[in-house]
Amino acid sequence: MENTSNTQLNRAKFYQLALFPMNNGATNVYYVLILTYIATFGSVVLGIATVFASFMVTGMRVFDAITDPIIGALMDKTNGRFGKFRPFMIIGSVVMAVSVILLYVFTPFVPASMMWLRYALFILLYAVWVIGYTFQTSVTRAAQAVLTNDPKQRPLFTIFNTIGSLAGMGIMQFIGPILARDSIFGDYNQSWFAAMTPIGIGISVLLTILAIIGIWEKDQSKYFGLGGRQETVKVSEYIQIMKANKPLQRLMIAGGGCKLALSVATNITVLIMLYSCMMGDYDGLYLPMMIVGYVFAVPFFGLTVRTSQKKGQKASLMRYVAVALVCYVGVLVLLLLWNPNTAMHMSFMKDGKLAVNLYTVLFVLFFGVGYGAYYATADMPIPMVADCADYETYRSGKFIPGIMGTLFSLVDKLVSSLSATIVGIAVTLIGLDALPTKTTPYTSGMNVVVIILFCILPMCAWALTLWSMRGYELDGERLKEIQAVNAQRKLAVADGLSIDEAMAKYPSVLKN
Repeated sequence: MENTSNTQLNRAKFYQLALFPMNNGATNVYYVLILTYIATFGSVVLGIATVFASFMVTGMRVFDAITDPIIGALMDKTNGRFGKFRPFMIIGSVVMAVSVILLYVFTPFVPASMMWLRYALFILLYAVWVIGYTFQTSVTRAAQAVLTNDPKQRPLFTIFNTIGSLAGMGIMQFIGPILARDSIFGDYNQSWFAAMTPIGIGISVLLTILAIIGIWEKDQSKYFGLGGRQETVKVSEYIQIMKANKPLQRLMIAGGGCKLALSVATNITVLIMLYSCMMGDYDGLYLPMMIVGYVFAVPFFGLTVRTSQKKGQKASLMRYVAVALVCYVGVLVLLLLWNPNTAMHMSFMKDGKLAVNLYTVLFVLFFGVGYGAYYATADMPIPMVADCADYETYRSGKFIPGIMGTLFSLVDKLVSSLSATIVGIAVTLIGLDALPTKTTPYTSGMNVVVIILFCILPMCAWALTLWSMRGYELDGERLKEIQAVNAQRKLAVADGLSIDEAMAKYPSVLKN
């Protein structure tokens, strides 16, 4: 194969690599504010039926998934004065902010006697928010293809994305339980939602601005595919693209599995049942265990990037998802042994004194290492979508990062949309009429629900991820070949050949 010179690689500057992933952090704020708490808001604040609220979350995620390819196609046809990606980031941010303010702050003032209006506004404003969310999240995956195509730089997205997530999702997860304490706003009530809304919007807008700065220079046609041509792809062609792009199929399965594991295992209702109803100390366990997960994740981020740069992102994803799967076997065993009447339960403090037992130490170790390994790989499929977009350009000559990213997102969201419904149904099956809160006492069967949702379901999802990645062809060497061919085709187009002529001249692996 002809050796591609370093000058043919599209590299990003450090600040671009660091700032653009803040876009994912900006939307992850709403992942917590909306997707984590919307069912609780509907049930507790508005008085909407629990099952309806849970099914609405699923239904809207399906709606979100359906809108993805449409917005992706629109993005691929866009190339105006402000580029391809920045307009979608700005529109999405504004739409989400306005819809959330109306939903969380103003809807509760609708009288309970007009419950039909509460239902209608809940559905309408949630649907509007979904459209804004799709606008901005689509950019995170699509713009990876123009940010950099250097195989050593793309894995760095995972680290900077985590920093963005900590600045978005992490802060929201940290602040939420603190504000929910009885001495502040109380147990996820109307005042809590009214306070969290401006905090979340402020953080999201700030991160969006940073992300726009990061992508600004790259958001121009010279970085678009082989020749800057704007593609027009019909909706009917989506299935054909998915059929032909085998790596994307496998990545969809892996990404869907990872997202389902995250959505269910970190669902606030599941965590309340685990740390409050089972272990009896939500305020004393939730934040410490969240910090434990983040602390253990730090070394794994370094390991995942190093493995990705040496052996490719496929190898890194498989290795550390396997570590998570093994460690969660230990978590599963501990939950099976749980007994509140013995030492088989978690405890950090008792009567103001340190009271850590062996069960807690083992739980921290198994959960910490497992969650740390998984969390470090949770967003790895995002830069891998850019690899699939490069493969599509290699395969068909089309530069359609918007469609590639949103096709991946479609399956990702359809799968993750099941999480709220799964949790809602599980809660109903054990006889609860409303989603549990910190004041909900332990109910028979909660331990079984936690074991299934917190452990078994994520473990099955990780096993599915490992299976799908075994047949994923875009390892390190294959990507080098694809980048080399695409680089030669782009030079040929710049010299005056059409894209079809360039593809005919450089059909596959280059030879000396």
